[in-house]
Amino acid sequence: MNEQKRDLIIVRGAGDISTGTIHRLFRAGFPVLALETQFPSAIRRRVAFSEAVYDGKAVVEGVRAVRIERMDQVYETVASGCIPLLIDPAGESVHALRPHILVDAILAKKNLGTTMDMAPMTIALGPGFEAGKDVHYVIETMRGHDLGRIIERGCALPNTGIPGVIKGVGAQRVIHSPAEGTFHMSRDIGSTVEAGETIGTVETGRERIPVCTQISGILRGIIRDGYPVTKGFKLADVDPRLEELKNCYTISDKARCIAGSVLELVCGWNVCFNR
Repeated sequence: MNEQKRDLIIVRGAGDISTGTIHRLFRAGFPVLALETQFPSAIRRRVAFSEAVYDGKAVVEGVRAVRIERMDQVYETVASGCIPLLIDPAGESVHALRPHILVDAILAKKNLGTTMDMAPMTIALGPGFEAGKDVHYVIETMRGHDLGRIIERGCALPNTGIPGVIKGVGAQRVIHSPAEGTFHMSRDIGSTVEAGETIGTVETGRERIPVCTQISGILRGIIRDGYPVTKGFKLADVDPRLEELKNCYTISDKARCIAGSVLELVCGWNVCFNR
C-alpha cells in the first residue's frame, strides 16, 4: 500500500487553532488533508490555513496550504510539499479517502457530525465530544492548568464564552458586531489602535455602524473585509501587549500546546499500528 495513503490524516477545520495542529503534523512528516467550509470566519487570518479557501493558498510559518477542487488531487499536492485543503464542510471525503486518523478541529463547541467509526483513531479538540463514545480521544482547549490534556474518557471543560486574559484584560479584548450586515474593515491585522478607535463599519443596508475598540493595543485579528455578519458575531481581537507585534504572524502558544498533544497521540498510535 502507498505509504501516504496508509498514513493520511484528515483534519476538519483550518482556523488558527486547527492550523497549529495541521502545521505540526505536516512538519512531523505526516500527509495531512484539511477540510473547510465555503466561507471560513477566522479572525487570526495571518496564521490560518483556512485563508486558502479565498486566496487559493496560505503560508503559515513557512508551510504552504493549497486549495484543491477534487479528492484525486490530495496525494499529488502532498507530494509537491504542500498541504491540500478541500472545501468539504460535511466531511464527505472522509468516507471516500478512509484516513489513517481523523481530527475534528472545527471548535464549534458541538459535534457537527464526527463519529468514532470514521477512522481507526479519531481525535476531537474541545467541548462537544465525549471521549470513548463520540471519538477515541478529546483534547482540552481551555486555557489553564489542563490545556492540552489528553482525555480518554469523558469531555473537555464546557465553553465559558469568556476570552482568555492577557495582561489583565479579558472580555474587552474581543470586538463583536453591533448589528447584522456586511463588515468593512478600515484597519488590518498588525495595526496599533487606541481605545475607542474605529476599525471598521457594519453596513446594514440603511446605515453604516462604526465598530470601535474598547482597549488600546495591537489588532491581532480581524474578520475579512466584506464578510456577512450577524449581531454579536466575533469581528476582531486586540492584544494589549504593544511589544508583541510578531504574535500576529505566528502560531499561538495555545495552538502549539494542543498540537503537541495531537502529535503525541498520532505518534503513539502510529508505533502500535506499524508493529
